[in-house]
Amino acid sequence: QAQLVESGGGLVQAGDSLRLSCAASGRTLSSYAMGWFRQAPGKEREFVAAISWTGANTIYADSGNGRFTISRDNAKNAAYLEMNSLKSEDTAVYYCAASFGLGYVPPLLPNKYNYWGQGTQVTVSS
Repeated sequence: QAQLVESGGGLVQAGDSLRLSCAASGRTLSSYAMGWFRQAPGKEREFVAAISWTGANTIYADSGNGRFTISRDNAKNAAYLEMNSLKSEDTAVYYCAASFGLGYVPPLLPNKYNYWGQGTQVTVSS
């Protein structure tokens, strides 16, 4: 069983940057794709970005494309989400997740992910 813990969220102003971290324990995640999702109040959880188990392939939702960068460090059993030019509509709880598999393309659907963190709040004031 893997435990994922997100950190790095907070209250920022529009245009600022944040770097979210996801630290894993209990299991080595080098064979897992990693993803970031977010959920705003009253809305469904939505895909933000994902990275393959090797780190060679990444996918982004249109909302974050060009502003967000997902990365991972398998030696540290961690994943990251760098968010730049933040907007008020980026306000949400951000979750990291791990999906077992050695596929070329990381999954986009939440139901493909095996482990989830508890989330970290990101609030962007306009």
